[in-house]
Amino acid sequence: MKKGMKTDNNYNHNHIPALKEKALKTSIKEGTAANISSSLGDSYIIPFALALKAQPIHIGILSSFSGFLYQLAQLFGTKMMKNHSRKKIVLWFVFLQALMWLFISLVALSVWKNLFNGYSIWFLIIFYSLLMFLGGIAYPAWFSWMGDIVPDKTKGQYFGKRNRITSTFGLIATLLAAFFLDYYKTKGLVLLAFSILFALAFLARFISYMLFHEQYAPQFRQKKKDYFSFLSFIKRYDNFGKFAVYQGFFNLAIMIASPFFTVYMLQVLNFSYTTFTIATVSYTIFYLLFLPLAGKFSDRYGNRRLTIITNIFFILTPILYTLAKSPLAVILLPQLSSGIASAASVISFSNFTYDSVSQKHRSICISYTNILIGIGTLLGSLIGGLIVNYFHPAAINPFIFVFIVAAVSRFLVAVLFLPNIKEVRAVKKLPSQYMFFNHPLNFLHSESIKLIHLPEKILGKFKSLKLLGL
Repeated sequence: MKKGMKTDNNYNHNHIPALKEKALKTSIKEGTAANISSSLGDSYIIPFALALKAQPIHIGILSSFSGFLYQLAQLFGTKMMKNHSRKKIVLWFVFLQALMWLFISLVALSVWKNLFNGYSIWFLIIFYSLLMFLGGIAYPAWFSWMGDIVPDKTKGQYFGKRNRITSTFGLIATLLAAFFLDYYKTKGLVLLAFSILFALAFLARFISYMLFHEQYAPQFRQKKKDYFSFLSFIKRYDNFGKFAVYQGFFNLAIMIASPFFTVYMLQVLNFSYTTFTIATVSYTIFYLLFLPLAGKFSDRYGNRRLTIITNIFFILTPILYTLAKSPLAVILLPQLSSGIASAASVISFSNFTYDSVSQKHRSICISYTNILIGIGTLLGSLIGGLIVNYFHPAAINPFIFVFIVAAVSRFLVAVLFLPNIKEVRAVKKLPSQYMFFNHPLNFLHSESIKLIHLPEKILGKFKSLKLLGL
């Protein structure tokens, strides 16, 4: 280090507001690179697995173990914060995560060269699970780091803006990747194309790593006295504990069906890579359109109500998949519902956590919450895989049956857990026409006959609240 150069911990206190403002802009650039990496890599992991002749049970294992390890790794990431700075943890493990994309690229290349064909799906499961594990270690430090940079009063607005910008670039990357794959598929070189995509995912994640170097990190070190065990967290079962347990069961219900939407579109509906990607991109477009609404709704009316909206639309999504048989129907029904649900989920989860947990406990609580999510992800994916492979009525398409099971499970989670979760900050009272968002049962009871008009009504009500005046 050159003489006179200052570390993050030595910045003059008067400069901190300007440094935070610059860090917020850098974070958007970093998030853009990370999202491009995810769009080129994560978005095509299941299509790649199918190209390797993976069975539904393999898809369940791939989704369950990678998801579980990602969440479990956060416990290690939290413990590391007692001895290492948040920035150092993020830098170490984002770099290692980037390297994993090169190994996955080599899997595709080796299959193209007819090497290790019989074991390729297991190599993919191992390397992708390691990639997720390394990313999970970095997540608590990143989450805590961002919590100290973003102003409390504008968290919903900032993360809505950040997610909107980063996802737009990710959407473009996803589209280009689909055309790229379809072009090389016609030439019999789809495995080579996958190898190139995953190499580009490495490059984008490496750029993300370089941008983390530039981002200001406020001084923070997790103190041992602030640490408490996972068992203590569960036993306490306070308001945030209830939210965390809800997230675990909610993700179990989500993952019963979610890994198989891609398989359903590619194998049952016979979508090409381009058609599949257009459907996926439509979800991203809806997600981007509703992110600003979700952010403003969060800031104005609170995250508990936004969580209820999340659950309502996640209940609808697998039901709508059973009805959609054409690309246009998939776009206008389940992808619209899923886009709304995901926008509400991303904002409500992070902001409820920031609102509920103090700075010193933030990384611990998010880690324990994500462990519960990981357990739910593991069990849900395995349950879904077993249902599709073995435990479904012969008279019903196994994917349709698993979608119905998932919808019922999501409904039960909403009924059992959401009434016990309370808003933790003062928020505006909902207008009377919005009161069905206070509980999903109220929604189902008082609004079920209007369900067919729900998207139109919600959009109209958002306009009446001037939430579209962006």
